[in-house]
Amino acid sequence: MRDRVTRAAKDLGYTPNAMARSLITRRSHMAGVLISNLTNLYYPEALSELSQSFSRHGVRLLLFTLPHERDVDQVVDQLWEYRVDGVIAAARLSNAQVALFERRHIPLVFFNRYLKDRPVNAVCCDQRGAAALIVSRLVAAGHRRYGIICGPNDSVVGEERVQGAIARLTELGVSTVKTVRGGYDYESGASGLHELVRTFKGAPDAVICANDVMALGCIDAAREDLKLSVPSQLSVVGFDGVAPGRWRSYGLTTLRQPVRRMAEAAVSMLLECVEEPGRPPERRVFTATLVEGRSARLGEPSIP
Repeated sequence: MRDRVTRAAKDLGYTPNAMARSLITRRSHMAGVLISNLTNLYYPEALSELSQSFSRHGVRLLLFTLPHERDVDQVVDQLWEYRVDGVIAAARLSNAQVALFERRHIPLVFFNRYLKDRPVNAVCCDQRGAAALIVSRLVAAGHRRYGIICGPNDSVVGEERVQGAIARLTELGVSTVKTVRGGYDYESGASGLHELVRTFKGAPDAVICANDVMALGCIDAAREDLKLSVPSQLSVVGFDGVAPGRWRSYGLTTLRQPVRRMAEAAVSMLLECVEEPGRPPERRVFTATLVEGRSARLGEPSIP
């Protein structure tokens, strides 16, 4: 009988009506994803992994993009219109905004960020631990003067990386540290290095960039504009492990986040929240992997 019905549906060109089915099941089988700053190459990769993971579970993804994390108010109201089953947020949300999700009983999972003063579902990478790891290796190689090119000031992830790096440098007795603000883009990596050189009145020993794209801009500015040899005269490191960093012209030393595993964990957590309303919040933390490229001189730290 099943085969006969399937053949008849195919002959008639029938396709199920997802909207009608949602009225019966009270599920839309759609999930919203909030992502800011798609110019950061990490997020298109994360979005691709989230989309594939949702598809394996038969869930369709609705994407809501934000120019900046602070612009989240512009799209939150749109979420209610689509009656999504749940939301993954790779953007900053306030306590008041999280409370809106709770009042509407819409499960929410944070991706690569969390709230310090409120228990929420979150999947993140240990940004501070990753920053401490790369700093320890740089200090062990003899670097003493550090420049840091930060991300936008509303980037939770970028601020954690910078704070982690500065904290570890302080622990290791390094006080010559200068910071400049960047925008996660190639141009601000280049201009950030020029600003650091002006501040130091010369090149620092190492530059820590809050993401890989800025690190690539920094490397090109060092080589092409300032005629500095990387890494013999200047070490440059980044975060994220994006594909261009692996190009032979860069060989970027960076910290690779386990994007696929994080995406699968976020989707799994969200679907569990949909199936089990009221389950207690959970945070799953992943560890970044150090990718030793050719853009930095690293040592083996003797200090734990």
